Amino acid sequence: MSEVRNKRRGRAARKAGAQQAVAIVPYLKRQIPEYEVLGEEGLAQIEANAETILAETGIEFRDDQEALDMWKDAGADVQGECVRFPKGMCRKLIQDNAPSQYTQHARNPERSVEIGGKNTVLVPGYGSPFVHDLDKGRRYATLEDFQNFIKLTYSTPNLHHSGGTICEPVDLPVNKRHFDMVYSHMKYSDKPFMGSVTHPDRAQDTVEMAKILFGDNYIDLETGKPRTVVTSLINANSPMNFDDTMLAAAKVYARNNQACLITPFILAGAMSPVTVAGTAAQTLAEAMAGMAFVQLVAPGAPVIFGSFASSMSMQSGAPTFGTPEPALVLYTMASLARRLGVPFRSGGGLSASKLPDGQAMSESVSTLLPAVLAGVNFVLHTTGWTEGGLTMSYEKFMMDCDQAGMMATMVKGVDMTKNGQAMDAIAEVGPGQHFLGCAHTQKNFKDAFYLSPLTDNNSFEQWEAEGSLDHSGRANAAFKKSLAEYEMPPMDPAVDEALLDYIKQRKDSFPDSNI
Repeated sequence: MSEVRNKRRGRAARKAGAQQAVAIVPYLKRQIPEYEVLGEEGLAQIEANAETILAETGIEFRDDQEALDMWKDAGADVQGECVRFPKGMCRKLIQDNAPSQYTQHARNPERSVEIGGKNTVLVPGYGSPFVHDLDKGRRYATLEDFQNFIKLTYSTPNLHHSGGTICEPVDLPVNKRHFDMVYSHMKYSDKPFMGSVTHPDRAQDTVEMAKILFGDNYIDLETGKPRTVVTSLINANSPMNFDDTMLAAAKVYARNNQACLITPFILAGAMSPVTVAGTAAQTLAEAMAGMAFVQLVAPGAPVIFGSFASSMSMQSGAPTFGTPEPALVLYTMASLARRLGVPFRSGGGLSASKLPDGQAMSESVSTLLPAVLAGVNFVLHTTGWTEGGLTMSYEKFMMDCDQAGMMATMVKGVDMTKNGQAMDAIAEVGPGQHFLGCAHTQKNFKDAFYLSPLTDNNSFEQWEAEGSLDHSGRANAAFKKSLAEYEMPPMDPAVDEALLDYIKQRKDSFPDSNI
């Protein structure tokens, strides 16, 4: 490690002079109020219902004796794998210890993100085993696809985080692919990223690789603790249990001061009640149990309160997206997270469509807009998500990036400066004239309105002359152009070499079978 650090210092001047190829918009700062759907009485009732679930029904912590022992020592009632919590216990653990906001550091400090408060971080999709584009159709994802989506994410200012398992590279062995995935985030982007959670050893590998990547900057000299450089997704296995895989990964990250995103993943009607209030109470109970556990493991470790609640077709059992009930759950959970005092995560551009079509965009807008209006701090699945998360679409990725750009403009709110009020323009133009040539318009026209890179507003004749492309066709051309123009952010060669050496040593130590 010391050799790597020395080489890093030797190249510091050259690195400092490197030019950034991509505009830096580290995250959104909301200037608009959060939209509320419940008042004090309703929110307090859901909180009381969640406490009843925790105290009477309980949450299972499966196949993890250490977790059960920790809860028993903390004063919970542990019967087998079911933990019942004295009322107020989980809330107190969270509010006494968990930070209300934290910084996730990026290897490029200018791209570090503040998670919590009035900040919104937009993150690409996560977890899809398939990819789709209009040229090749639907197919299993590969490492090349995974790296392509990292490059697309890096290349847009409308996404602030590199994400995690943007798609699952199934061409690599399960027990080794996490190395290539984490390394790809580190290599092809300098935005913050998520870690592996599918085995505790893979979580630890993420931490060890982060130590190499950040070098001297990994430890905060003031606190002596690791800086938070990874945020990772820990799902509850709804209804009302956490499995040993998620618990083990959470313990690794918490003990290294890395952030855990605790999310009940709920298909309402199957994994929670069919009602908004019932789903909200169960989500709150599950999330509080998970976040409180992290605080038992490592008091002060960053956590995000996550909520992912989809409706379902009561005729077929299929998940549905863009419907009003999950939006009401989202608004409710965002309010409950603010009352609890922790950052909040929910979904973004969700869709069940198989193609980047009208259904895809209708459902995506109907899920992204509530996330932004609710004040979500960490919006996972902002871009690319189709087929209920089974597939990442190249074209929809670009279409969603466009929507993300619109959200960035909307959260700025109304400009009430002297320039924003534009009284000089009104005085100059007067009745019956137009504003096109006035001084105020000439001064502001370049950035007066959001200009979509994908939508077509030309005449029919011009649109026809340019190939009669629909929205997905233009998105197809856009993703190809973005990949062709991609420029890798600079990385110290010594750090790159150290990462590759670590990966080789670890891979060589594995048996052929999966772990």
